[in-house]
Amino acid sequence: MRPFKHQQQRPKKSSLVVGRKAIIEALQTGKQLERIYMQTTVHGEVIDEIKTLAENNLVPINKVPVEKLNNFNVSNHEGCVALISKIQYQDLQDVISFIVDKGEMPLFLILDGITDIRNIGGIARSAFCFGVNAIIIPDKGVGALNEDAITTSAGALEQMAVCRVSSLMKTVDDLHMNGIKVYASEMKAEKNISDINLKEPAAIIMGSEDKGIYPALMKICDAQFKIPMAGDFESLNVSVATGIILYEVSKQRTT
Repeated sequence: MRPFKHQQQRPKKSSLVVGRKAIIEALQTGKQLERIYMQTTVHGEVIDEIKTLAENNLVPINKVPVEKLNNFNVSNHEGCVALISKIQYQDLQDVISFIVDKGEMPLFLILDGITDIRNIGGIARSAFCFGVNAIIIPDKGVGALNEDAITTSAGALEQMAVCRVSSLMKTVDDLHMNGIKVYASEMKAEKNISDINLKEPAAIIMGSEDKGIYPALMKICDAQFKIPMAGDFESLNVSVATGIILYEVSKQRTT
């Protein structure tokens, strides 16, 4: 039996911004874009302008062959096609201030290098169910929050705050400045998750299953923890692990 292979859906034409001028206008007017697909061979002043605007707006650029752009089934793409974001990204500091003003106990989830959209969708479902205030993602090195991710999340990604940031390192500093401790999930950590005080303001970093959390990011966390397991197994699926961790947070905060 052949293994099941997930087929991503082709985005609807209404969710695309096609052509260089149209993408520049979208970026200049503040339209939220999920990412820009740019042909590897294009160059010039207009391309440089798109790159600068994309960087300023935290919009990732994927360099792709022309076949990828042709697959969108649009004409006159001029080597550039952008995907309109279905997620309304929010400013992290605004979210923190809103939570504090409401008198809630902050809880954030940081995704580092997680590219599988099915995992992201599953993580979002758990995050929404367990009261995570916002998911924080970097502008590069994370799976696109596209229609497939939203479907996998059962709509959770559209119902909760998502913050896209330029640097996770700086984000940890910002969280610390707001009195929020940052913890890293690490299977080789000495402490179990139950040893961590999660009743206080907290953010939890989840890394990819193959590479884990970026070492420099791990070093600036307040502590590392593991999920205790009876069997000697390599690791849990990151989506499953996130659900277990968030259940522990919920249990601590309600007892």
